[in-house]
Amino acid sequence: MSQAPGIPFPDWLAQGRDALPKGERTRRDLMIAGAELLASQPLEALTVAATCARTGVAHGTFYIHFPNRNALAGAVLQAFVDYLQDLMRAAARGAPDPVRATTAAYMHLFAENAGLMRCLLTGGDALPAAQAAFQRLNHDWAATVAAAARRRHGSAARPEPDLMRRALALGGMVDQYLTALHVTGDPQIIALSQDPDTLLDLFTDLWTKGMAP
Repeated sequence: MSQAPGIPFPDWLAQGRDALPKGERTRRDLMIAGAELLASQPLEALTVAATCARTGVAHGTFYIHFPNRNALAGAVLQAFVDYLQDLMRAAARGAPDPVRATTAAYMHLFAENAGLMRCLLTGGDALPAAQAAFQRLNHDWAATVAAAARRRHGSAARPEPDLMRRALALGGMVDQYLTALHVTGDPQIIALSQDPDTLLDLFTDLWTKGMAP
């Protein structure tokens, strides 16, 4: 399975940072620190003190940009959704099989960002912004998949509501499997997933057949 194109999420956040005004640079630095911390620890472990120490700013400076750590986490996860969508769309452009290319990209991004995916998938109760970010990812990507199916199948495509239902259901299945593989560490799932190409074949087949007329 080829790796997804692109750069790590903290580096993606840092793009254009040096051209920003000082206050916006500080806000961006806080988000980068938050992204690095959330990649390695649960959402509830994120603290203002740790973020400030990593960024090298005073607590008072933090509160100029974010009212609390939840606001920082929400901003980071909303940006993380943008990052995922950007790299998945980039993978699809010019690919001979866009379904396979975007699926490979998502598998790679999920594995490389398992900590952030954990926060996105499980942070809903503690952080409504995480739930909102995850719902946006789901609905935006379902709309993209539905539009691609309409282009591919033309007048034979399923009705719009059916395309959206199928895209959301298929996305949920893939997320559940990848969560068991990379986040909760289900030993049976891990044992069945030693060959990434076989897993990619499975997911591509599900998407292709599930969205077909």
